[in-house]
Amino acid sequence: MHITKFDIAELFLKMLCFTDLYKRGKMKVLVVGKGGREHALAWKISQSFYVEKLFCFPGNAGIANIAEIPDIADDSVESLLDFALRESIDLTVVGPEDYLAKGIVDAFEAKGLRIFGVNKEAARLESSKAFAKEVMKAAKIPTAAYSTVTDFESGNTVLKTSKYPVVLKADGLAAGKGVIICGTYEEASSELSQMLGGKFKSAGSKVVIEEFLKGEELSLLLLTDGTNVKRLLFSQDHKALNDGDTGLNTGGMGAYTPVKPGTDELYEKVDRTITQPLLNELKKRGINYRGILYIGLMIVDGEPFVLEYNVRFGDPETEPLMFMLISDIVPYFWAVSGKEERSNTKNGKIPPFTTLEALPELVWRSGYGMCVVLASGGYPESYEKGKVISGLDSVDENCVVFHAGTKFDASGNIVTDGGRVLMVTSAGKDINEAVENTYRNVEKISFDKAYYRHDIAHRERERN
Repeated sequence: MHITKFDIAELFLKMLCFTDLYKRGKMKVLVVGKGGREHALAWKISQSFYVEKLFCFPGNAGIANIAEIPDIADDSVESLLDFALRESIDLTVVGPEDYLAKGIVDAFEAKGLRIFGVNKEAARLESSKAFAKEVMKAAKIPTAAYSTVTDFESGNTVLKTSKYPVVLKADGLAAGKGVIICGTYEEASSELSQMLGGKFKSAGSKVVIEEFLKGEELSLLLLTDGTNVKRLLFSQDHKALNDGDTGLNTGGMGAYTPVKPGTDELYEKVDRTITQPLLNELKKRGINYRGILYIGLMIVDGEPFVLEYNVRFGDPETEPLMFMLISDIVPYFWAVSGKEERSNTKNGKIPPFTTLEALPELVWRSGYGMCVVLASGGYPESYEKGKVISGLDSVDENCVVFHAGTKFDASGNIVTDGGRVLMVTSAGKDINEAVENTYRNVEKISFDKAYYRHDIAHRERERN
C-alpha cells in the first residue's frame, strides 16, 4: 500500500510505545472465540508492541498461525477462567456475544482479571431485542415502531393491521439469522408461527414485530467505558445471501469501510440522538456498559434510526476495520476493560494510557478496506463440512484471509468447518481498486461448493 501521512504517524506512535514498553514489559493476552472476527482481532492484537504472548480459544486453523491454541478441557466460562488464572493472563478480549450473555465478564472480574467486553446485564441489549426496544423507547431514541408478542394469537392480530413489508425478530440470540423480512401477511403469519414454535429454539419464544424502514443500512462501532466514546469508521455489511441483496438473511456475506454517507455530520447526529441517550439511560438503570457498542443504523432521508444494538464487534465488519486501523488497539481495550483504580496488574505490566478519555482518536489508513465471505454451499441452511481448501498460499502480499470456519484434518489439510469459511480482505486507494484487489484474491481460493457474492460494495461503487 502507498505511503501516507498515516503510515508515518503509525511509525511515530510505535516509537513512543517502544520507549514506554522498555520500562514496563509486555502482556499475555487471551482472545475468546473461533470465527473471522476473532481472527481479525487476534491479527491486530498480535501486532501490538504491548503483547508478549497471545492465546486464542477455541481458535481455528488460521488463528493458529498467529496465536497459541491452548489445551483447555472445554469452551465453558469456568474452563476459560481457570486457564486465565493459571497462565496469569493480563487481558482477555471476548469476541462472541454468547459468552457475554453467559456472564464471562462478571466471572473474570470477580476474580480480579481484566477483560474486554460488557457484563451480563449490559449484554441484554443484544440478547433481548425486546429489552433493547424498551430501553430505546425510554430514552426516546429513533427506531422503528414495534410490538412484542409471546403467543401466536396476539401476534397474528398485530400482523393483520400491519403495513407490509414487516420485520419479525427473534428476541434472543440466533447467530445473526433471527431477523426475517416478510412481504405479505400470509408469509408473516407463517413465519411467526414457526418462530414461536421453535424455529430458533428458545431465542424465538418472544418475537418483536417491527415496522420496515426503507433507507441505507450502516454499521457504527464504538469503544466506550460507559461515558467516553472512541469511534471506529462507518462500515456497511451485506446480510442477504445473493447478489442484488436478495435471498435468505445471513450472518453477513461481506463488508467495506468507510462509507460515503458516514460523514462527521451524521456521526455527530448519531452521538446526540442515539449514543449519548442510550448511555445515559443505561446509567439510570444502574448498568455499567464497558466494551464495544455496535449500532446497526438505517438512514432514512438523512436521519439515523436504530435497527439493532450488538454488544460486540460485528462480523464481517471487524475484518476490514482491523485491516484499515493504524492505531495499536491494545491500549484502547485496556482502557475500556477496567476502572482506573484497577489499572495495575499484579506484575505491573500496563500500557502508558489507563483511561479511554486520555487516548487519542483512532488513526486510519487512507482509501477503502473490504472483505468478501467465502461460504459453504447451502449456507445459511444445511451445508457440508470437511472440504479441503486450496489456494490460501497464493494470495497477494497485501491481502489477508481471515478464517471463520476452518480446522485441520487428520492429514494436516485446512478444511471447511462452518457456514462462513473465509473472509478475504484487502484494500485500495478507492473503492474500485479495493473491489478489484479483493476479488482477484477470492478467485485464487477454492473448495468444493464454495459460494460468494460478486457485488460487495455495489452501493459505494454506484456513488463513485
